[in-house]
Amino acid sequence: MIKSILLSGSLLMISVNAVKANHTLYTSNSKLDLGALDKAKLERGKQKLFGQKYKEALAIFKEILTTNATDGPTLYYAAECHYRLGENNEALDYLKKGKESPNVKNETFFLLGSIYLKDGKIDEALAEFNAYKSKASEKNMNEVDAEVYISHCNNAKKLMESPVNVKIDNAGNLINSQFDDKAPSISADGKKLVFSSRRPETTDAPMDIEGDGKYFEDIYISSWDSAGAKWNAAEPVPGQVNVDGAHDACTGMSADGKQIFIYRNNINDPESRGGDIFVSKVNNNKWKTPESLGKPINSSYWEGGACVSPDGKTIFFTSERKGGLGHSDIWMVTRKTKTEWNKPVNMGAEINTSFDEGGMFLSPDGKTLFFCSNGPNSMGGQDIFRTILENGTWSKPVNLGYPINTFRDDKTFTISADAKVAYFASNREGGLGETDIYKVDLMDYAVLQKDFKKMTGNELSILKGMIRDGFEGKGLDGAEVELTTESGDKVTSTVTNEMGEYFFSVKGGTTYKIKISKKGFIDTNETINLPMGNNGETASLEKQFLLNKK
Repeated sequence: MIKSILLSGSLLMISVNAVKANHTLYTSNSKLDLGALDKAKLERGKQKLFGQKYKEALAIFKEILTTNATDGPTLYYAAECHYRLGENNEALDYLKKGKESPNVKNETFFLLGSIYLKDGKIDEALAEFNAYKSKASEKNMNEVDAEVYISHCNNAKKLMESPVNVKIDNAGNLINSQFDDKAPSISADGKKLVFSSRRPETTDAPMDIEGDGKYFEDIYISSWDSAGAKWNAAEPVPGQVNVDGAHDACTGMSADGKQIFIYRNNINDPESRGGDIFVSKVNNNKWKTPESLGKPINSSYWEGGACVSPDGKTIFFTSERKGGLGHSDIWMVTRKTKTEWNKPVNMGAEINTSFDEGGMFLSPDGKTLFFCSNGPNSMGGQDIFRTILENGTWSKPVNLGYPINTFRDDKTFTISADAKVAYFASNREGGLGETDIYKVDLMDYAVLQKDFKKMTGNELSILKGMIRDGFEGKGLDGAEVELTTESGDKVTSTVTNEMGEYFFSVKGGTTYKIKISKKGFIDTNETINLPMGNNGETASLEKQFLLNKK
């Protein structure tokens, strides 16, 4: 989709509404029996609806229904507005009336099925999807989407019969609010949590009047209280990140907790109008003004978010650009130089579908990518999947299973280096708000292992520090830091940031050799014993190095 002037929060990371993906596939099986004036109103209402101005569209459809109470298409479009606004009960009222209309619109059955599936009424959902499919066949209409949602119902039944061994708890009112709280991302050491929220505390222009009428999105942060074993109360990210009257949404944080990747949609800023990816870096506990990732990552198409590998050399991002397989695809791009990136590559049909993929998080081991999709292998809405990098190839994605996934939207899975706890967002029933952040106990479900079986002695620990100029004492930007085994086999490498900092998350309880080099300086080598974490804490070793000039 080419970028347009939109501010709707539904553009965050991925398009999650089932109906959005089908506007181009649906046609009505009815001839509108409206007068010329109401026909014109209907067309105007549809334009508002497709432009994501749901409340304005709804007002028009309700006006038509005052004199055309049984018109099937108008009842359907009114229901769709309520559905997009999260008002499913109101949508059901209109759909049930529309189903009895003499000129019922075929999509009525599809949307009914979608709502029943979200409510866990799987058999009722199957009946409606099959009704849509049978009526579509009579008119030679596209049946692909009905087949996919039928598969969602069947997947839900199958996965719910064999739940995975996890414990899931709401993250609580120090993190969640009565509003939308979503897109969590945790640092590798498990000490920092950032997420997006549509609560009103941070903005002087609080409402997205042009979109869904809710508060604009802003980014919040919380730190881990080790003594109390809990998160501190979340606060707006300090610094110049959140902008009044714009959607600012966290889509990922670097493993070292030094960078936040941001989706921004600001009608007043040509650089982010329609949706682009930005990055903000922290300095003295304050986050700098976000900078656009620029080309070739951002384009004239919608980009919805990004995450970065622990070594900083690869970025995974969501885009609707040409060359994709669906609506929103996952792309990856590798670093060419410190300031340049190579040409982005679509992750291919093994990962992407003709539906929506996004919400990526690369685990601290740098080999396990979590993402969400509403494609054929979902059990309804967005589900969380996992793929593992094996011999240079990403494995076939695996659904993380029930109850991590449900028939609602479950997105943005993030874990710390020890992989014992994860966080994700869901609009499942029982939350404090519309969407909440949930905590998952992974002690008996090893998501980083291929077979999901628990493995001891493979936990990650953190090695970090700073490389300084031995004469001037300042941090050295761009120093190469390489980690090898005792026998000399390369484990990983990175380059220091502008502050001279480096960061690794690697297997703990192991002895490594570290080599630091930079042009014009004498190489430094040292052997390091990296400890293993205990008592639920990720081990972290900090080492400083001085490089002397040649």
